[in-house]
Amino acid sequence: MPPPAPDPDAEPALTDAARLVLERRYLRRDDASGAMETSSGMFRRVARAVSQAEAAYGDDPDAFAERAFALMRDLRFLPNSPTLMNAGLPQQQLAACFVLPVEDSLPGIFDSLKHAALIHQSGGGTGFAFSRLRPRNDRVQTTRGVASGPVSFMEVYDAATDAIKQGGARRGANMAILDVHHPDIERFVQAKDESGALRNFNLSVAVDDAFMQAALDDGEVALVNPRSGQEVGRRDARALLDLITAQAWGYGDPGLVFLDRVNRDNPTPQLGPIESTNPCGEQPLLPYESCTLGSIDVSKFAAADGAGVDWQGLGEAIDVAVRFLDDVIDVNRYPSPEIERMTLRTRKIGLGVMGFADLLFALGAPYDSEAGLRRGEGLAAFVQERANAASAALGAERGAFPAWDGSIFDPGGPRYRNATRTTVAPTGTIGIIAGCSGGIEPAFALAYDRRHYLDAADPGRLTRLRDVHPALRRQAEREGWWSDELAAHLASGGGLADGPSVPAGAARTFATAHEIGWEWHVRMQAAFQRHVDNAVSKTINFPREARREEVAAAFALAWREGCKGITVYRDGSRAEQVFARPAADES
Repeated sequence: MPPPAPDPDAEPALTDAARLVLERRYLRRDDASGAMETSSGMFRRVARAVSQAEAAYGDDPDAFAERAFALMRDLRFLPNSPTLMNAGLPQQQLAACFVLPVEDSLPGIFDSLKHAALIHQSGGGTGFAFSRLRPRNDRVQTTRGVASGPVSFMEVYDAATDAIKQGGARRGANMAILDVHHPDIERFVQAKDESGALRNFNLSVAVDDAFMQAALDDGEVALVNPRSGQEVGRRDARALLDLITAQAWGYGDPGLVFLDRVNRDNPTPQLGPIESTNPCGEQPLLPYESCTLGSIDVSKFAAADGAGVDWQGLGEAIDVAVRFLDDVIDVNRYPSPEIERMTLRTRKIGLGVMGFADLLFALGAPYDSEAGLRRGEGLAAFVQERANAASAALGAERGAFPAWDGSIFDPGGPRYRNATRTTVAPTGTIGIIAGCSGGIEPAFALAYDRRHYLDAADPGRLTRLRDVHPALRRQAEREGWWSDELAAHLASGGGLADGPSVPAGAARTFATAHEIGWEWHVRMQAAFQRHVDNAVSKTINFPREARREEVAAAFALAWREGCKGITVYRDGSRAEQVFARPAADES
């Protein structure tokens, strides 16, 4: 007798943390009755709203909505947060990632600030390259005064972001990038020296291959005034990289963006060079471009016997996800006409993965091993190939992205529907909803505190959520070594290896971020980057006792391995951090 068909209205199997996040941020209340929608109702609202795009191509919206709904209800695929929050509602701004230009004029600077305010209000994040702004104390001919420089305007943007708080649903998020050749580069690198400065910004220095080589060869870097194009000074390249390294070691900022590497993969060079990324660095974009992201929880495609991956099921999920993200582009309501025009020209999407560490746990492959790297690269290659095929099929059905002529695919290349197809995002919040590890990160800890801004009535108040890693708990319960005593041991900062009744070998499989050497972190990021159109959001974690020289070595390795950027974080270098690991002697 065949098993009963699944209940189409069944609620997904959510963790307590997922329920809390959904109730605080995502689920809508009826204005009249005050009733809150269910999580299943949210997924159905999103699926139906996005699938309306199907009708424009002669397809059945209801049929595709059911396929997309089933994938989301089973927590196998989730789109980025603005889509979950806004789809089917009057605002309907569904994209998470934006890059805005910052022109060297007061109107240009504040036009972009206005656009950023609208984006933040709708739940999106913004990236800016401040490299075009003239340096501090440069002349301003119209007023016969002097310029205040990029950092001063970053402070204005930061204050505006603080005031908006993304409508109370999400904190504002920005990326600020400055070219390493800008005369104000040292001031930019040290901009977070003061406690609380630029708290709504991540910082990255845009470096080219020539700078990195000069830093390794004890050469110099020219500083160039962007207003005049004239060289105004030189710096020792190694000393400048050492300054960047020291700040990253001390504060977690800045990171590096390898712009030459980014632009080698720019699919539409005829539209201009890429100057910036979204706030977490995984989405390089042209000025005024936006991109919609979504991620598949690959751990849910681990074969039941632990022997491998359900490649057929994963492939079918990729097909639906690519079509869904393309539909999002059509039903989205954009914050400005400029963003709409540019986004529709390139139709970029970013399909990524989450739950990768959980998948490795299920397969028994340590993250910091050659086997783990092979698993990662094989997975990335499969996702890329299947997403390419799905986008090419959509291109044949609906037409290639409008900027295809003159792109890197012209002439004779694939007529993709989307100029980019894949990315790897951090998936912090949607990973909580799916109950899986974030992006391609290793598990930060096996029991830990998550700190989030979840209170709509008080967006500045931190909420602490204590969690035990579900993959560990499932395996320990299945094998008979789970206990409340072990949970308490891990939550107090103890290691799995010295936990009660833990079998030999478990700690090796369940290695956490700070038990994994930085070289493995970088190599795993590079393994995925080799098969990702956009970029990979990945934190290179360092323990508190790490030395500055190790951070410098990580920067160099990331550049040599072909990463598009690198972000490092030394434990405890910020007063507030999303994941907090207690010391072993804390209760």
